[in-house]
Amino acid sequence: MKWQKKGKSEDVEKVPEIKTFQLISYHEIQRATNNFDVSNLIGVGGSSSVYKGTLFSGVVVAIKVLDLENEHVCKRFDTECEVIRNVRHRNLVSVITTCSSDHIRAFVLQFMSNGSLDNWLYREDRHLNLLQRITVMLDVAMAIEYLHHGHDTPIVHCDLKPANVFLGEDMVARVGDFGISKILAVSKSVAHTETLGTLGYIAPEYGSEGIVSASGDVYSYGIMLMEVLAKRRPTDEEIFNENLGLREWIRRAFPNTMLEVVDANLFPEREQITSKSEICIASMIELALHCTKETPESRITMKDVVKRLNKIKNAFWEM
Repeated sequence: MKWQKKGKSEDVEKVPEIKTFQLISYHEIQRATNNFDVSNLIGVGGSSSVYKGTLFSGVVVAIKVLDLENEHVCKRFDTECEVIRNVRHRNLVSVITTCSSDHIRAFVLQFMSNGSLDNWLYREDRHLNLLQRITVMLDVAMAIEYLHHGHDTPIVHCDLKPANVFLGEDMVARVGDFGISKILAVSKSVAHTETLGTLGYIAPEYGSEGIVSASGDVYSYGIMLMEVLAKRRPTDEEIFNENLGLREWIRRAFPNTMLEVVDANLFPEREQITSKSEICIASMIELALHCTKETPESRITMKDVVKRLNKIKNAFWEM
């Protein structure tokens, strides 16, 4: 598994060539997953299960099956269908087709062979170095920049977290799961919702007032950037026991003791922590703190995030 330096031309939006299909039947999904055999189960969420499957054509896919006993599932399915009709980007998980019947609501998705970013952070047999983490978070930033600024009507993801970021065979990161996303009306920068994202990642105004805006995604992104550097969940017990959130825990360490709170696996054992690494980490923490300011209007935009993270990555390469 090799990571290569990308030329600037490759940073431009590029969509993988994936054939899309007509609506798929329930029986085809049954056959593809061997009747939802547990050996094909690759993930379970709060309202869905994801299976690895093989279509008649031989294409290997991920099949996300929603839990119909959950009363909000049909609404989430409709929301996700509306969003995916409007988006196409190299850093978003491609939806090949869908299935909707009395028996099932399901999405047939591009299969991401390297699993979720969450797995890469917390499984003992997987490690990402500093450059890999910068690259992954730049991929995520470009996906969210596209959702916020690539349309007349901005799309707010509303549930950004490592479990919703997936890595393909090429280790390019792609954002998925648009079940509680919001498409903002033309000329409106905010909306309201009663459906909350994930504790620890949601912006203060989202949790207290149900206000959804692009700034809320920026906040979630900043929390995720801190998590990726520190390998600590925002609900980490040790941090909570000190009556701190992840942001405040990181802020107190910055800049003097920041190397004490970042993940030791950022650097292979044989690799010394260099001044360029310290500068890079400091720049990323500073960026994360700007993303997670208390009020929405004081946060930077995802356009700014992409620009700054590109500069950080390029400076890291050149040092």
